[in-house]
This record gives sequence, C-alpha cells and structure tokens, in this order.
Amino acid sequence: MDKKWIALVVLFFLIGLPACKKAAKITYPVTKKVNQVDDYFGMKVADPYRWLEDDRSEETGKWVQAQNAVTFDYLKKIPFREKIQKRMTDIFNYPRYSSPFRVGEYYIFFKNEGLQNQAVIYIQKGLEGQPEVLIDPNQLSPDGTVRIGLSGFSGDKKFGAISRSEAGSDWSEIRVLELATKKEGTDRIQWVKFSGAAWFGNGFFYSGYDKPAPGKELTAKNEFQKVFYHKLGDPQENDALVYEDKQHPLLYFGLGVSEDEKYAFLSVSAGTSGTELYYKDLTKKSVTFEPLIKGFDFDSAAIDNVGDKCLVYTNVDAPNYRVVLIDPKKPAKENWQPVIPEKPEVLSGANTGGGQLFVSYLKDANTKIYQHALDGKFVREIELPALGTAGGLGGWKDDKILFYAFTSFTFPPTIYKYDIASGKSEVFRKSEVKFNPEDYEVRQVFYESKDKTKVPMFIVFKKGLELNGKNPCYLTGYGGFNISIQPAFSPANIVLLENGCVFAEPNLRGGGEYGETWHKAGMLLNKQNVFDDFIAAAEYLIKEKYTSADRLAIAGGSNGGLLVGAAMTEHPELFKVAVPAVGVMDMLRYHKFTVGWGWAVEYGSSDDEKNFKNLFSYSPLHNIKDGVAYPATFVTTADHDDRVVPAHSFKFIATLQEKHKGDNPVLIRIETRSGHGSSNITKAIDELTDTYAFVFTNVGLRPKYE
Repeated sequence: MDKKWIALVVLFFLIGLPACKKAAKITYPVTKKVNQVDDYFGMKVADPYRWLEDDRSEETGKWVQAQNAVTFDYLKKIPFREKIQKRMTDIFNYPRYSSPFRVGEYYIFFKNEGLQNQAVIYIQKGLEGQPEVLIDPNQLSPDGTVRIGLSGFSGDKKFGAISRSEAGSDWSEIRVLELATKKEGTDRIQWVKFSGAAWFGNGFFYSGYDKPAPGKELTAKNEFQKVFYHKLGDPQENDALVYEDKQHPLLYFGLGVSEDEKYAFLSVSAGTSGTELYYKDLTKKSVTFEPLIKGFDFDSAAIDNVGDKCLVYTNVDAPNYRVVLIDPKKPAKENWQPVIPEKPEVLSGANTGGGQLFVSYLKDANTKIYQHALDGKFVREIELPALGTAGGLGGWKDDKILFYAFTSFTFPPTIYKYDIASGKSEVFRKSEVKFNPEDYEVRQVFYESKDKTKVPMFIVFKKGLELNGKNPCYLTGYGGFNISIQPAFSPANIVLLENGCVFAEPNLRGGGEYGETWHKAGMLLNKQNVFDDFIAAAEYLIKEKYTSADRLAIAGGSNGGLLVGAAMTEHPELFKVAVPAVGVMDMLRYHKFTVGWGWAVEYGSSDDEKNFKNLFSYSPLHNIKDGVAYPATFVTTADHDDRVVPAHSFKFIATLQEKHKGDNPVLIRIETRSGHGSSNITKAIDELTDTYAFVFTNVGLRPKYE
C-alpha cells in the first residue's frame, strides 16, 4: 500500500517560556466594535469584532500593523531579548537527520545542517553511496518558506511524487520527480490538502478540492473533497474522477494502494476521528469500492494485504486497538481473524516491512515496540535505549534492514539501524547537541484531577534545583484529537532548563495515551475534563513546590491554544503568564472556516443546542469577563494559517484588551508568510525568542546570558 511509514524529517518546536521586570503601562490600539448579535436557541450572543474575520481586508491589515507595532515596541525594550536569540540560534545549530528509507537501489533522507530554513532532501545509491542533493527547498524562495514533502513512489521506484507548499499554508501542489536524473516532470496538481500520492501503474491517486474563490483561498470552507487518478505527464484537467460523495460535502477521503498494487484502500471520515474503510480490487477494471468496515463510530486503517486478505488496524470492539485480518469477500465482523489482540496498553501503531509486522504500544506515554510475523506470531521485543519515544520500522516486503528513531526529553533524536533477521540494533546517526543531558532530571508523576482521575505528567528540571515554590515553571499541554503527547527532545527547552525553569507536560484526557476511552473522556460534552486535568496539573506543581502561581507560565498551540485560553479564563488567578498559540478561541464559529468543520466530531457544533451550551461554557472568547485581571498574555498567530484561521486570535486579543484590568500586558504577535506552525527555522527562532523574552520578563526570571 501507499507507504505512509516513510519517515520524513520532523522538527519539534515547542513554544517557550520565562522572564522579569514590570513594564510601563501599555496603550493598546483601539479596535472598532460593530453591532453584531447572533441568536443561538434563544440566547443572544454579541460578536462585536466579527469584522476581524476578514483577514484580507485593508482595515484588518491596518489593525494587524497597529497591534504588531505595540507588541514589538514592548519586546524591543526587554534588555536580554537579543541574548536569548543568540543562545537560541546557537542551540539550534546542529545537524539534524531523518531516518533513511530505501526506494529501489536508492536511500533517501532529509538533513538540516542546523540553521537552514528547510531540511534538504538527499539521495544516495546504497547505504555506502555518496549523498547527493535531490531537492533543496531553500533555493525555491527568497525567504525559505517553500516546503517540500515526499508523497509516494512509483512501483518501479523510478519516480517520486513531491508535495510543495508555501508560506505555511496547508494547500500543496503535487509534482513528480525522476529519481535517476533528479529532474521534475511537467506534472502540476494544485489545490491538494491532506493527501499523499498513492501510485498505481503509470500514475497515482490523490485527494483534492475545487479551486477556492479568489481572495478566499485561506479562509473559505473546504467542501466536497474528491479522489482523482493522475496519469504521469497529463495535465491536471485530464485527471479521472475516482470517488466523490455529492450528498455529503463534509467528508475527508484518503486513498492508499497495497505494495503489490492489488488493492486500493479508501478511508472516509466525517472529521478528525471516526473512519469507514472501503477497498477496490485493482485487478478488475469495472469493480467499484466495496465496504470493509462501515460506520463512523470507530477508527480503522489498512496496513497492507496478505494475499487476498487485508491486514487492518482498528479499535472496533477494542478501545486500545488491535490488528485483524479481513477477507474482503466476507467482511462481516464475525469473520475477522485476530492477528494482534487488544492489550491493557494502547496499540499506537502498526507497520509492515521485510515481510514482518511491527507494532508500537504506549506504556504510560512511553513507546514499546514488538516484532511479529504477519500471522501475529511473536518474534521479539525491540530493546529501546531508555524510556521515551520511538518510531519508524516500516518498509518494503524485500527490505532486510529498517530504521527507527528514538528521542526523549534529554535524549536528542538518534537513528538506529535494525537488522530484521537478527533483531540487532545499532546507532546509525546520533545528534550532537551543545548540552549535557546528565545535568537534567526527568520525573514522571501521577496526580489527581478534579474527579479523582489519575493523570500522568512529565517534569524536567536541572539537577540540584531546590523545590521551594520559587522556581519559574513552563506548563504545556494539548489534550485532544486522540493525539498522544510523548517525551521528545526540543532544543528550545534547553534555554528554559539551563536558566532554572521547570518544564512540565501532562498527558491530559482527550489524547490517545490510554486508548479511545481516554480520548472520549476529553471530547464533546466531556471536554471540560481536559481543562480540569490541566488546572489540576498546575495545582499539583504549586502544592509540591515546583513553582508558585506568580511564577507559572502556561503555553499550548492549536487545540493546546484552546486549552490555555480556557484555563486562563476559568482560573486567571492561577497563572502569571499565558501563551496561546494559533488557538481555537471562538468555539461558536470555528466550523465555518476552512477545515474547521472536521473538528465537530471532537468538539460538537454550535448548530446543535446541547453542544452549543457546552461550547459556550468554555469558549475562551466568550468567557473573558469585564474587570478581571488576567495573566500576562502573549497570543501568537500567522497570516497564512488556513487551519486555525487568525480570526480566532484576533477576536480573542481584541476582547481581552477591552475587558482586562491590571498591569499585566496582553499582546498579540502576528507573523507574516507563516502558517499553523513556523514556516521556516528563522521564523521559529524569532518567535521562540520573543515568546521566551515575554515569559521571562513576566515571571521574574533574568537569564544567565546577561
């Protein structure tokens, strides 16, 4: 099937922390208010800053300039800002690699020398060959904001599909590269979002949208995704429509092809969770897609085929997931053959490679990996170097060697070469970062949430730190979309730790650390559990004297930005600093922009009365109260964020500046030519620097670089 296991380079940029000294009173830009009131089931809800949803208007543009002027005027007065930037630049400046993966006679990998805006893609013949540049994205734009990803490779291993995106947008363009010559063909597939390229014969399948209206490319609701087949060398207008659903505009479609090109597997989802799975026998031209698993109550994914049967990863009747073998001719659940049964630990992933099945489990958010035969027979556990996070171990059926990467909070990403037959692992590439991991301590604790649920949390700090309640602390979290937050190295965190800051990261409900039960305990009408878990984490850190309320900063991005917004509006007295990044702040209108509709399965929609009341109860925008002293707040967003549109952050900060009382600054930083996450290394370092400078200043921490 389409090799989603291919390990691409991943840069982990966590948003930063700490700082000191009382600033002069800030004069915020005056934000115009309009008479906009909406009726939700008889409740009148004002939306006076609705006009900021038009983020391409001239008026909004002037407002952005005015807000940034105030923010950067504040930041430039922080005396240690430049020294933080110097240290941040220095700590990021080390070579970073992805795991290599084999494509025919070649191995391909990503490498960033340290401060390159984008990782460069290299190709070499065999593991001993001389690496040559396949694609250097840094040469494709003056500001280094063009990103290149690898989307899939042809069955004969001669061609690769690449995805090209710009300025941080989720929109991508698929092109085709001939590996031997390193030359691009004429293929240009536009208006693609959240899609790979699943090769079959002389072309590939992909999922795309109709072209948005001019000026609405970054805000318009994305509807009617379709699956197409593109023949190599053809213009896009000749692509064949393979699958669509005219009756249901709000569906995602993803298609993969088995390695032997016998089956196409179609995933259909109404949002970010809940998946139907279909298949098509590609050896029979007239056959349509037939169901393997129907209904959106569960999640399932095709791993590969074993002969005429399909190997499937699923949580049907198994909240912690399992692997089953399904005969397409008899797909009813009672006919499924168990391969990997459900266990007390969550089965977080399953890949094939070298004719073997590799399964990953989470044990209290730490990875464990096991090798099995394709029939499920146990072969061995793969011994990892420590508690932490590992991923990879996928490949073609004829692979003899696979690769995986391991990381933890004080363990920089290290790539291991794995011999499938012997089970031997050896270090292939090791990161050389300018810090000593022996200087730091990592703890995992379990604390009680409001309803007595036990929640795990990682705490990292410099050895010898006195737990006296006086330490600055950076608490971050996510808690949603079945995403598991695992230990991972971030060079940015070193800047926090070496300055005496405590780093804390709980595994909140809503994530996938303990399977679908844990996920459901933090979604829809249970979403308040996530905020309660986060608030309880803060209370634990204060009670155990890691920190105090006047030295505690909270930060999170996207759904984590919602988390920070909800926590700071529910308990403003508990935190000194709040950093909501690209957050979902307007819970009543999030579903009206781009792909926001896909989150309704997680949050619920304000179009439904019961869900409206729940959303309104915690929506950060709607819970800012007049006359309350809120934490020092540093909102960050970007002009090309077409996932969580900037309007969320715009309306939130305008309301906060209007109603907040007290001396704590409440500012917004709006990046240009960037999206849902920094679009290049330069912008990442700049944003981290400004975030850390703001937090350090407001929690009273003077960094040692002065």
